[in-house]
Amino acid sequence: MTAVIPSSRREARERILSLLYEADSKQTGPSAVLDELPVAPDQFVIDIVRGVETERPRIDELLADHAIGWTVDRMPVVDRALLRMATYELLARPDVPTGAVISEAVELATQYSTEESGRFVNGVLSTLAAILRT
Repeated sequence: MTAVIPSSRREARERILSLLYEADSKQTGPSAVLDELPVAPDQFVIDIVRGVETERPRIDELLADHAIGWTVDRMPVVDRALLRMATYELLARPDVPTGAVISEAVELATQYSTEESGRFVNGVLSTLAAILRT
C-alpha cells in the first residue's frame, strides 16, 4: 500500500466508520478490509481500525455492560461501529481529548444513523469516559 496525504480527524473518523461498517456487513475482520484497499488510508485510520479489531473483545464487553437495554449484536450497525471506534480511542488514545471523541461520534451518529442514535451514543460514551478516563 502507498500512503496518502493525511486528512482531518473528522474525515479520518468517517473513513474508520465506513471501514468498520464494511467489515461488519461482510462479516470479516477490519484488517481484511484494509488489506483490500488500493490506496492505504492515513496512519490514524489504520491505527484505529486495527486497534478496534485487536481490542474488540474488551470493547464489546464494555459496551455490553454499559449500553443499557441493548446487546452489542442488536445495535444498529452504524452505532456499533461508532461505539467501537470511540471506545477504542477512549481506551488507547489518551492524546485525543475525551470531548473530541464523544462529540465526533455523536455527530457521525446523528448524520449516518437513526434519529435516536446521537443520544444513545452520547450516553454510552459519556458513561465509558467517566470509567476509562478518570
